[in-house]
Amino acid sequence: VQLVESGGGLVQTGGSLKLSCAASSSISRYNMGWFRQAPGKERVFVSVISWGGGRNANYADSVRGRFTISRDNTKNIVSLQMNNLRPDDTAVYYCARGRIPFGVVRPASEDYGYWGQGTQVTVSS
Repeated sequence: VQLVESGGGLVQTGGSLKLSCAASSSISRYNMGWFRQAPGKERVFVSVISWGGGRNANYADSVRGRFTISRDNTKNIVSLQMNNLRPDDTAVYYCARGRIPFGVVRPASEDYGYWGQGTQVTVSS
């Protein structure tokens, strides 16, 4: 499967962006996650949504209440709505697909077997 992120860009503090991740094949059986990597830092978990969708989603403490993950299995798209952005949200954001179908929702990068190329998000102060 190929994952292609889009929607990144430059935004001022307090602004919003919506990231999208388009998959080349069905994602309906897989958890889908978003991770990010800031310059000079390791890639970290941002959010995950269960294969079942709905309200079964987890967020990193740093983004909870500001970011919302969603999925459209009919279009094989996962989105990340990011509101009230801060400079420390600046990073390359990666979409990822779960390694196995119907997996348990966890924020662990090792649970994901396919990754997109990333999209840059820059928040200016």
